[in-house]
Amino acid sequence: MEDNNYLENKVVETEENMDPLLKSSKEIHPLSKDGEDDDDDVLDLNKVEEEETVLSHWPLLTALLILLVMLTLEYGFKFHPAFPLNLIIYTIAFLLAGYNVLGMAFRKAKHFDFFNEFFLMSVATIGAFSIGSYSEGVAVMVFYSTGEWFQDAAVNKAKKSIKALLDIRPDQVTVLRNGNPEVIDPKQIVLDELIQVKSGEKVALDGILDSESATFNTAALTGESKPDTKRKGEQVLAGMINLDKVSQIQVKSLFKDSKLSKILEMVQDATARKSQTQLFISRFAKIYTPIVFALALLVCFAPYFFVDPYNFHQWFYRALVFLVISCPCALVVSIPLGYFGGIGLASRNGILFKGSNFLDVMIKINTVIMDKTGTLTKGVFKVQEVITQDIDENELIRLAAAIEANSTHPIAKAIVEYADEKAAGLKAENVEEISGHGLKGTVEGKVILAGNAKLLKKFNIFYPSEVDDLVDTIVVIAVNDKYAGYITIADEIKEDAKQAIQQMHDLKIQTVMLSGDKQAVVDKVAKALGIDQAFGDLLPEGKVEKVQGFKDAGNRIAFVGDGVNDAPVVALADAGIAMGGLGSDATIETADIVIQNDQPFKITTAIKIGKITSQIVWQNITIAMVVKVIVLILGAGGIANLWEAVIADVGVALLAILNAVRIQKMKL
Repeated sequence: MEDNNYLENKVVETEENMDPLLKSSKEIHPLSKDGEDDDDDVLDLNKVEEEETVLSHWPLLTALLILLVMLTLEYGFKFHPAFPLNLIIYTIAFLLAGYNVLGMAFRKAKHFDFFNEFFLMSVATIGAFSIGSYSEGVAVMVFYSTGEWFQDAAVNKAKKSIKALLDIRPDQVTVLRNGNPEVIDPKQIVLDELIQVKSGEKVALDGILDSESATFNTAALTGESKPDTKRKGEQVLAGMINLDKVSQIQVKSLFKDSKLSKILEMVQDATARKSQTQLFISRFAKIYTPIVFALALLVCFAPYFFVDPYNFHQWFYRALVFLVISCPCALVVSIPLGYFGGIGLASRNGILFKGSNFLDVMIKINTVIMDKTGTLTKGVFKVQEVITQDIDENELIRLAAAIEANSTHPIAKAIVEYADEKAAGLKAENVEEISGHGLKGTVEGKVILAGNAKLLKKFNIFYPSEVDDLVDTIVVIAVNDKYAGYITIADEIKEDAKQAIQQMHDLKIQTVMLSGDKQAVVDKVAKALGIDQAFGDLLPEGKVEKVQGFKDAGNRIAFVGDGVNDAPVVALADAGIAMGGLGSDATIETADIVIQNDQPFKITTAIKIGKITSQIVWQNITIAMVVKVIVLILGAGGIANLWEAVIADVGVALLAILNAVRIQKMKL
């Protein structure tokens, strides 16, 4: 199976493949109110646990206090409580510290699941009691439960970090009903109602600006604090902060359907979609734990055949040390927590990963293929020149605007905007989109063709040869099967596009641009930006062929586009990246990674975040495995005791967790 196969990466994980982080976070406090397992297999950020206080862990703290008092009496004052008093005291401490662990071990054992960390710890500690090592048995359970406490806190902090980052929807909104303002729950708002947003307030729902103009801070959505001024009729999204006077917004999406809600849902789902490293660790733990049990049995009983005299107590104790240090909690918690931190770091930088698997994919990318319009250029087109033949200029603009009003393409919008009032009330009929060519329709009884030169060739309409030599983007018009002229359109390269291309080259990444525009236009942009290869005059199927060609050559590809029109290419690429994803629901659905603003340099930011996450994860794997192997050998050889085993185990787990949490505070 390809580790980044598009369709397979989209599959929601089942309980069998569930993220160990999610399992750990729900199993840490295993007994629910009804005594049953919590069977949710997707992390719900809306159910983040309430902040726990130190006193909420009073049983564990009491057990720790008892242990400290008993150790002080034993080693400080040389006082040893007589049997069975010492057994009773230590048993009370043991149950206070380990009732959750013992409960989970029992529940799993009922389902014949014996190879897990809870059963492992229960066997090790009860075994210590059986040979009279009461203090060590209690110490193992106290320190293990303390480690679980810190793990749980780290997981919950990571959840809250992302929830606080994205769940910024206000819980009340001012709506204008019958001319009177009412403050109500946003969930009660219906479509097309007018809401009022005061200066400094967050927008609660998506809509269009009804006021003449307003300025908003979009940092919560895009990661950029630069104010964005909106005009009447332009889109305003939930989560934006009004920096201007009181503004009115006409609601166009229900609370549950807002872009922000969809993003929150996407990040929530992302935590359940695991990387290949996580899947490997999950499978490794399932194999590793039974092997450890088998080795522990060998440590205990195999010396009987080789050592004389054989001391069962001695070798049983070594087997217990072996079990304690072999606990895989450092791996199964810290690794997914590292990926979770990577998703959070990306979100704070305006980049949304649909799963931790794509963090891994991005570090392997060696070729970035980009669409031109809207990705490297602003996609804000302006009419520059109108050239006519045997027709009045205003008439050509009227007819062109009438048919282009049926398209959402930026070039079409530029023509409609340029026509302004000239085409008011004029409507095209029987409009047909000819993929990769343009539009055909009827306006005032005239058959109009508007598109590129290939459109006229398709209908065998003669046009001047110099039209093919023009470098700029043009829309060629034909009226009643006769060439009528063309309109020159200009786009503008984004300010950071050249910087983005340079950053990719610094990372030894090949850059490619694909476009439906003429090759001359594409070459002009590619030369200005320093792009390695550029291909123009491409229909949608042509883009697919080009991407397939790069894949067949062994390249690992990220495709960057609008995520809507290029869905086949996005599906084909190892990672599909959508630029400016907040503008389209389809973008969020289609892309693997969504860059929430229109800045191309965020492509390399996504790659860097993937590399940072991978480094942290492999640091944790290396630290955990090296320490465990060393102490396992020392334990089997009788050099390490239970105290050292539990301190090493908990210490490595905490060190790995702290290392993973570090991602959440990094600045790029």
